[in-house]
Amino acid sequence: MKHYSGANFLPVLLIGLLSWFLPGAGHWVLRERKRAIIIFVTISTLFTLGLYIGSIGVIDPVRERLWYAAQMLNSPLVAVFGQMTITESYESFGKPNEIGQIYTGISGMLNLLCIINAVYLTETRRTQITV
Repeated sequence: MKHYSGANFLPVLLIGLLSWFLPGAGHWVLRERKRAIIIFVTISTLFTLGLYIGSIGVIDPVRERLWYAAQMLNSPLVAVFGQMTITESYESFGKPNEIGQIYTGISGMLNLLCIINAVYLTETRRTQITV
C-alpha cells in the first residue's frame, strides 16, 4: 500500500476536487481535452435533462436523501439547488419526478466514475515520471 505525504497527495486531491466542481475539469487540467469536453457535455446534458423533465423539485435533500446524495456527486451547485427547493417549496410529483431523479442521480454517479478516472490518471502519470 502506498503512503502519501502532504506534498504527494495535493495534486491528486486537486484533480479530484476540480472534477467534482466542474465535470471534466480534472481531465482538462491533465490535457485530456477531448475527453474533458465529452465528459462535460454528457454529464451536464444528463443533469439538465433531469431538471427539465422533473423541474428543480427533483433535488430534494429532505425527503429523498439517497437521490440527493447521488445528485451531489455532480457538483456543489446541487447544494444551492437543494437549498432553493427547501426554502421556496418547489415540489414535483409522479412519473416526471421519478424520471428526473433517475437522470440527475445517474449523472452524479457517472461523474463519480469520471472523478475516479481523473485521479487514477493523475497517479499513474506521476508514478511513470518518477520511475
